[in-house]
Amino acid sequence: MSLFRTKAIQLNLDEPNRVLHRCLNALDLTLMGIGAIIGAGVFVLTGVAAATKAGPAISISYIISGFACLCAALSYAELAASVGGCGSAYSYSYATFGEIIAWIIGWDLLLEYTMSVSTVAIGWSGYVNDVLKAMNINIPTALYKNPFEGGFINLPAVLIIVFLSVLLSLGVKESSRFNALIVSIKLIAIAIFVGVASQNINLENWHPFAPFGWTGIMQGGAIVFFAYIGFDAVSTTAEETINPQRNLPIGILASVVICTLIYILVSALLTVIVPYTTLNVSSPVADALLRLHYPIAAGLVAVGAIAGLTTVMLVMYYGLTRICLAISRDGLLPNFFSRIYPRTKTPVLIIVLSGIVIAAIAGFVPIGQAAELVNIGTLSAFTLVCGGVLVLRRTQPNLKRSFKVPFSPLIPLLGIFSCIYLMLNLPALTWWRFGIWLIVGLMVYFGYSKTHSLQK
Repeated sequence: MSLFRTKAIQLNLDEPNRVLHRCLNALDLTLMGIGAIIGAGVFVLTGVAAATKAGPAISISYIISGFACLCAALSYAELAASVGGCGSAYSYSYATFGEIIAWIIGWDLLLEYTMSVSTVAIGWSGYVNDVLKAMNINIPTALYKNPFEGGFINLPAVLIIVFLSVLLSLGVKESSRFNALIVSIKLIAIAIFVGVASQNINLENWHPFAPFGWTGIMQGGAIVFFAYIGFDAVSTTAEETINPQRNLPIGILASVVICTLIYILVSALLTVIVPYTTLNVSSPVADALLRLHYPIAAGLVAVGAIAGLTTVMLVMYYGLTRICLAISRDGLLPNFFSRIYPRTKTPVLIIVLSGIVIAAIAGFVPIGQAAELVNIGTLSAFTLVCGGVLVLRRTQPNLKRSFKVPFSPLIPLLGIFSCIYLMLNLPALTWWRFGIWLIVGLMVYFGYSKTHSLQK
């Protein structure tokens, strides 16, 4: 039964070398959530999903996916406010389902966040290279492509990871200020697009509105659901948040609602200004503006896309280090990882080591379909968090909950069913890769973690 031993809620972490700095407010958390969510989803995924799946009805797909995501976000908000800790779904699972389940989800989260940052770094590198080409600056192939693509190293991808590593090491407040600045840039870029698009509406482009029928709308929803990945990273800030019982639910829910509204607005305008069949390109928003003969606006949107990808990397990288910190504190990973550098109040060792791994993947490895592991890892975490709300409501009914999921158990159950449905629609190859990663994780658990666990 030691496999299912649970972790006590609200552990004492007052040792000087283990305390993180509480400095984040509700606005910081909201901007971190927006920074993590709005990236490739709004600048790339919208066009692809509209062209190949839903057509102009992609805005309906976003509404459906936004509802499913909101169910998970509400569950995250309740557990973040009541259970706390910097481990997100890992910590919540430890308090509800037991150690082995917590380890599995923690192991999955490490893969999800690492692959997220690596793949976004590669996409960021591509956008930067395109902008440099437009300025007649050409990066040598050897320094832009990995060895599998005929080059030596994807240097821009490596350099952005190095920069983010330094920034995260300086402190969470410095990182949040940088995130706020870059989020402002991408929101301005989106506002520019909205302003231009609203003057070029052609309702004929909405006929037919749903060319692929309801099936296409649902398939589009399955694709764009992953545009919301990232809000869960906000829950890893619990130990660095001022008044987390109040500010964590605000940050999580506000960021999801704001981003959902932005996605719906942008997708509706994008499909009404140009035919949806033209949107299956790498940068559909900028491409649409070019078709309307707004090159300056298109350039500004491209800058906004680069800014968007930067904040996604920053927040997901931050979340990775905090989850690793939480797992290490419990003894399931070597304890020296959990040491906090006293000057900056950050886990510098974790930041550096994870940065090396991420940079190596981004610089030398073609990601391809392996990026789908991000999706299945996220959905499995969402499923357990929704289930955790139901379990804790039953096992610890007197636990102080400053925020409660409304209409429980309906909302958590809807979150569970929608996440499982989306997981079942992932390719079989993704499940095979997920299974291999799980087997490796179980080998690590039984070979090291089980005997070193601090929960006795």
